[in-house]
Amino acid sequence: MRIYLVFMKNKEKVTGVILAGGLARRMGYQDKGLIRFKGQPLVSHAIEAMRPVVDELYINANRNLEIYQQFGLPVISDQSDSFDGPLAGILAAMKRSQAEVLLVMPCDSPLMRAGLLQRLVDSRYEHNADAAVAVEGGRWHPVFLALSTALNEDLQVYLASGQRKVESWLTRHYTVTVDFSPQAEVFMNVNTLEELAHLQGHS
Repeated sequence: MRIYLVFMKNKEKVTGVILAGGLARRMGYQDKGLIRFKGQPLVSHAIEAMRPVVDELYINANRNLEIYQQFGLPVISDQSDSFDGPLAGILAAMKRSQAEVLLVMPCDSPLMRAGLLQRLVDSRYEHNADAAVAVEGGRWHPVFLALSTALNEDLQVYLASGQRKVESWLTRHYTVTVDFSPQAEVFMNVNTLEELAHLQGHS
C-alpha cells in the first residue's frame, strides 16, 4: 500500500506595504522613495522585491502622492499628518488590507530580494506567530517584517498612547526572528546623500 504525503501550502493572503512616508531629515527632507538608484527611483527597487511575494501591494506615502500614484499601485497615507514613523504607515496598511498577513519593507533598501522577504512570510506562518522580523548579527531590522493584520486594533491603541518604536511594540506580541546574517548587505540603506553614493559604488 502506497502512502502519499500531502504538504499544505501557505494559503494565507498577503498584502505588502512599502514605507515611503517619512520626512527624511538626514536627506535634507527629500522624498527618499523618489531618489534615483541605478537609474530607477528607490521605490521601484522595493516594488520589484515585493511583487512576487504578495497578493496586493501598497505604497505608504505622505508627500508627492500624485507622483507615487504613477507607479500603478494604491497609495495610502498615515491617518494623521504628524509623521509618526513606520508604525503609522503599517497601521494605515492594516486598516486598508483584507488579507491575513501584512509584509513590510522600507523604500530605501534597494538590495533586498523577493526570496528573503518570502522567508519572513513563511516563518510567521510556520510558527503561527504574530510577527516575524528580520535580524542580522543579533540586531533587529524591525521594518522588515511579516505580521498578522489582526494586530491592527492593538497597534492603534499603542500609537494613541504616544509610543512610536516598532521594536517595543513587537515585543508585546509573539514575534519570531529570521536570521539574515549571511545576506547582511541587503540591509544597506540610504539615509544620506553620502550613503547613496557609497551604495551606488558598492552594489
